[in-house]
Amino acid sequence: MVFYNWIDSNTTEGKRTAERLLKLREALHSEIPQRDIAGSLVLASWNIREFDSSAYGARKDEPLYYIAEIIDHFDLVAVQEVRDDLTALKRLLDLLGWWWKYLLTDVTLGEPGNQERMAFLYDSRKVRFGGLAGEVVIPPRKKEDDGKTLEPAKQLARTPFITGFGIDWFKCTICTTHILYGEGVSEDPERLEEIRVLAQFLADRTKEKYAWAKNMILLGDFNIFDTSDQTMQAILEAGFTVPEKLQGHPSNAPKTRHYDQIAFIAPALENHLQLSEAGVFDYYRYVYREEDESLYVEDMGEAYLRKSNDTERNEDERTDYYKTYWRTYQMSDHLPMWIELKTDFGEEYLKDKAGMDT
Repeated sequence: MVFYNWIDSNTTEGKRTAERLLKLREALHSEIPQRDIAGSLVLASWNIREFDSSAYGARKDEPLYYIAEIIDHFDLVAVQEVRDDLTALKRLLDLLGWWWKYLLTDVTLGEPGNQERMAFLYDSRKVRFGGLAGEVVIPPRKKEDDGKTLEPAKQLARTPFITGFGIDWFKCTICTTHILYGEGVSEDPERLEEIRVLAQFLADRTKEKYAWAKNMILLGDFNIFDTSDQTMQAILEAGFTVPEKLQGHPSNAPKTRHYDQIAFIAPALENHLQLSEAGVFDYYRYVYREEDESLYVEDMGEAYLRKSNDTERNEDERTDYYKTYWRTYQMSDHLPMWIELKTDFGEEYLKDKAGMDT
């Protein structure tokens, strides 16, 4: 339940926001499983572009209402690209309600870190924070030449965030990441190495005697171009499973790349994972549509009309500015990826106690 009381119906923007929220709610109810108080977890991963920066003007309340409405249809959301300024995040939580809690990392410093944080937003009425929270640090390795001397491992450009959660009978650790993009090619070696190292590190953690949980979920923005690429295979080769219902869904706004993924090493779910409902939600069919360009000319300002060198944009260039840049800094250039997971194993447990086949 999002708080709509700040919407001003006396303004054009307010009326448009209310109308679009109605369409958005209808679509979400149709495409996303209904959230219940128990029995299942509706989990999502969403890279919200530079949340928040002033690159194309700070986000107004209109997109924040849309973002809040989308998030409110999930139980737990991993958010990438939360920036150092938390003003927009706190405003978003005001719209969502006091029961929505968040956990986040500090800013990853250095140019590759891009002033980004990793975050989890969750409905505390249903999802329990288990007490485990930490930034992933890849351990040092022994030098090959002597097998004794330790040398520091290269860390990921943006520090992954691993957290423990409990939902009903289900206990898991979830790691959210934003893998380095590097060069604009499908098999960038640095990107591949980051995925390989992180996936293997997390897979190894599940085998440890005192692992916080044996169920591990790895999700986020991996910048994977296609599911046939080595970047995707590195996740699978480490022992993770990606449900088939997620593999056919591109997640960037133009729906041409498989950047985002949700992968599992989860013994508790092995009989249910491939049956889980899953997908990607394309909000651009309902808000900030291509045909809405003229509605936002005033909001886009002079940058919509003229380039930085003060030459005027032609019609195609203006449309490209709206579609590819401005609106993706209001909403995002990624679409939220989601999956519904079974979390109530009470019946199986009782049958096992009774000596019955499950």
